[in-house]
Amino acid sequence: MTTSTNIRIYGIPMDLGQSRRGVDMGPSALRYAGLQRRLEALGYTVEDKGNVSVPVMEQVFDDDPTDGTAHNLETVGKVCRAIYDSAKSAVDSGDLAIFLGGDHSIAIGSIAAALERPQKIGVIWVDAHGDFNTPMTTPSGNIHGMVVAALMGRCPPEITIGKTRLQPNQIAMIGIRDLDAEEKVNLAKSGIYVATMRVVDELSMSKVVRSALNHLGDVDAIHVSLDLDSLDPQFAPGVGTAVPGGLTYREAHLIMEMLADDGRVRSMDIVEVNPILDDRNATANVAIELCASLFGKRIL
Repeated sequence: MTTSTNIRIYGIPMDLGQSRRGVDMGPSALRYAGLQRRLEALGYTVEDKGNVSVPVMEQVFDDDPTDGTAHNLETVGKVCRAIYDSAKSAVDSGDLAIFLGGDHSIAIGSIAAALERPQKIGVIWVDAHGDFNTPMTTPSGNIHGMVVAALMGRCPPEITIGKTRLQPNQIAMIGIRDLDAEEKVNLAKSGIYVATMRVVDELSMSKVVRSALNHLGDVDAIHVSLDLDSLDPQFAPGVGTAVPGGLTYREAHLIMEMLADDGRVRSMDIVEVNPILDDRNATANVAIELCASLFGKRIL
């Protein structure tokens, strides 16, 4: 485990990057599930920094670009810059940081800040989706499906945050099983390590995590971006874009446990929890358990 014992929590109640309402309540659901209490029980000093300000959908004019489709482009970009500023503050302080979404577009800001660490950074992306669309390839226009492409500089300047672009050898994806047609072609050519659910089934999760870490190489710090739709809906029903055939409860925990053993995790996103679609906050509770495993909870 990392030697730092200070964790900052930031809530980002944003649902502007996708079309299904409800994920803006994700930060509240995760806090209600006892995130701070669980981390403090592991020995951390936890400071909840409150929420980044986000306009509600009804306040936003849908500002699509003329050369493609990206709904709420300017507004999402402004929020991601505010997230970036908060995340940079955590980076500069040396604290660990957890970002509570909201939809996955929040990671445009959090990962952009992580990329500007003085140390080499890698990203573990746990998701049903590749989020590798651009405004020119997206069928939906939803920015939460463009996050990785935006971080690599493939999207409009409104969502190109920070000075450093993500490189293919800095990101490994686990749990992928739902890609759009052009996205699939582009991701296959990208050089990113992608462990689809078929790969997970064939190799086992322990081998997948080791392969992901080998792909990242000798990075000094790791950012984990956890989308709860990476899990099968039977374990995480309260997500906006559920896809059957996902990770089991134990597979998801094994990812977190192995990353905890690795000891390089410095920050994480927890995104796409939708309490409206949930069953008695089950998805938020699973998310908190996974977060606890990532930050050092052990079976023995």
